[in-house]
Amino acid sequence: MEAIFTRIDQLIDQAIQAALINERDRVYCRNQILGMLNMDFFIESNQDQTNKSIPGLLNDILEYAIENEVIADVLDEKEVFCANIMNCFLSKPSEISDKFYQLYQKGPEEATNYFYQLSKDSNYIQTERIAKNIHYQTTTKYGDLDITINLSKPEKDPEQIKRERQMKQTINYPKCLLCAENEGYVGRTGHPARSNHRIIGLELADEDWFFQYSPYVYYNEHSIVFSKEHRPMTITKGTFERLTSFVEQFPHYFVGSNADLPIVGGSILSHDHYQAGNYTFAMTKAEDEFTFDLEQYPDIQAAVVRWPMSVIRLRSENRTSLVDAADLILKNWRAYSDSSVDILAYTEDTPHNTITPIARMRDGNFELDLVLRNNRTSEKHPDGIFHPHQDVHHIKKENIGLIEVMGLAVLPPRLKEELEAVQAFLVDGKTNVEEYHQVWANDIKHKYKDITNTNVESIVHDELGKKFVTVLEDSGVFKSNSRGKAAFKRFLLSLK
Repeated sequence: MEAIFTRIDQLIDQAIQAALINERDRVYCRNQILGMLNMDFFIESNQDQTNKSIPGLLNDILEYAIENEVIADVLDEKEVFCANIMNCFLSKPSEISDKFYQLYQKGPEEATNYFYQLSKDSNYIQTERIAKNIHYQTTTKYGDLDITINLSKPEKDPEQIKRERQMKQTINYPKCLLCAENEGYVGRTGHPARSNHRIIGLELADEDWFFQYSPYVYYNEHSIVFSKEHRPMTITKGTFERLTSFVEQFPHYFVGSNADLPIVGGSILSHDHYQAGNYTFAMTKAEDEFTFDLEQYPDIQAAVVRWPMSVIRLRSENRTSLVDAADLILKNWRAYSDSSVDILAYTEDTPHNTITPIARMRDGNFELDLVLRNNRTSEKHPDGIFHPHQDVHHIKKENIGLIEVMGLAVLPPRLKEELEAVQAFLVDGKTNVEEYHQVWANDIKHKYKDITNTNVESIVHDELGKKFVTVLEDSGVFKSNSRGKAAFKRFLLSLK
């Protein structure tokens, strides 16, 4: 019994050290936590200092709550309980927003540093779960690509799945996972706990938007920028205006949007939103393949990027001119067809062409990458002509969204054990591997003559990187061969 009181005090100590609260708030926070544990007394303890993190201490208190039947051992109840505890240590949204903008006056980086640290300290960003992810870089002909096997999101237990199936989905609040109404929302079966969630208001091109961090960050300061209005994602001239407005306000960040069509779009197309962050992807470092002129916009530097997907890069000090040039390319691409390379703009009234845009500031210029996308399917490629093809589905068959486009592979958790089996097979020649990996494993074994326990992991990492390159090449509308380059140049001529 006394251990729980020690853990509560230690959690409060850690919250004070993280500057979430100060000593004056100790009794208040203690009493709030006691109430959540259905306890009406407290025993003072001479607790020792602990090296445990906030998530670790929170987990100890969670285990006590489960053992003493305060909550059920079910995912959603556990998430709600932990978020409610951490909410005790957080200021109201208006106070956090005020501090953010006070720091912004000193500099945008000071403001985002504060909010990012707060989001981690409050356990909204799930740092300990994210630490489980496997992440490394691998060198390819297109630069150092990032490979991540996503192990951070908790699996739903059978009781959780049962509850979700039995629940009648009649609640329409918040409308989706991105709506501003999630801020402080306690959560329910089928909708995550957000008591410890805080967002920052922004103005982008005369519209009200919000800024938050992703609870499961894939890269440094992985953030979400989303519209106050719950409206579908669309790529328009307004998109380019808002993206460039964001990087003008936060020049140390990039920001980009998923495409707005199925197959090539993101996982949430129902709410207009972007992803941002303070990270340099391989695509950002990619050099120009060749430059070209946009006659209507002589102040724009335009180039095709040396990248497995089809990327046009625009640079200019003039934001208005840059937005107009991007809109010209978007409108032309929406209507462009070239059947010789399987590009059709429409099937009857169904559109196929769109763009994945990414904005950043570089050397005082606005820079806008426009990644050309097409979501056609065929009998040979039912998942998408410009989508990972069957021969790479054993590694990646999901949509290629903004993050992958820039050079970060987000791979499914099944690969952790499956790749371990592949490595064992490469060394001993006997370990069973999944059937869909067998051809790949055999190819690697024949390719390398001396595979040992010492080098097998690096070999598999390199070969996995090559597979990801193929994934990106499959997704490019204009291939990196002579035929594809000629087709790309025909499109560029249509812009004049």
